[in-house]
Amino acid sequence: MPFTRVVLSLLALMLMQGMAHAAPPRDWTRAVASSPIGGTIMGNPAAPTKLVEYVSYTCPHCAHFVADASAPLRSGWIRGGKASVEVRNLVRDRYDLTAALLARCGGPARFFGDHEALFAAQQAWVEKIMAYEKTPSTLPDDAPRAAVLADIADKTGLLALMAKRGIAPARSRQCLADPKAMQAVLAMTKEAIEDVKATGTPSFVINGTLVDAHNWADLAPLLPAPQK
Repeated sequence: MPFTRVVLSLLALMLMQGMAHAAPPRDWTRAVASSPIGGTIMGNPAAPTKLVEYVSYTCPHCAHFVADASAPLRSGWIRGGKASVEVRNLVRDRYDLTAALLARCGGPARFFGDHEALFAAQQAWVEKIMAYEKTPSTLPDDAPRAAVLADIADKTGLLALMAKRGIAPARSRQCLADPKAMQAVLAMTKEAIEDVKATGTPSFVINGTLVDAHNWADLAPLLPAPQK
């Protein structure tokens, strides 16, 4: 075989081997971390588009958004590194606060799964809130806030829901009594109302700007074109 053909054959073989051993593109949906304010971020920290979602767990519009947007956001924007998504709280009542603390209980790595599970079961546990409101409390009037939240979680089925997700009731009660977690959730709520000027949930900020969108159909056109 002529020398030139041998060299070309070797180069072709090396190129094929290099392609075979090339690392696959990084899946940024696996990158999850806490933000400085206490939210939870999924995606590339250096993504050119940074989406922040302000949600309330008792908000039916938020449940619809999570059901509609979670899969397309992951596949079209987050996985390839085009966008990151951060979830922050804008709590509306003590029931929302209870769910927000439980969503954080498993840490950042578990957050998005638990967050979506709470919304998926929202109708069931919100219906139990109605009964809870009508039933006289067995707690003393001066009961600590953690005891009140634990009672809510127990009577509305949230403890049972989290147990199915692998978080034992005792651990959930610890999370409901965690002052740092409480401070983070309330700080995000204060920021959303006072600084961001969010007037409802869900509300969205893209690269630092509050946008006029409250559902996936309105938000999607405001994002860059998705990756194919």
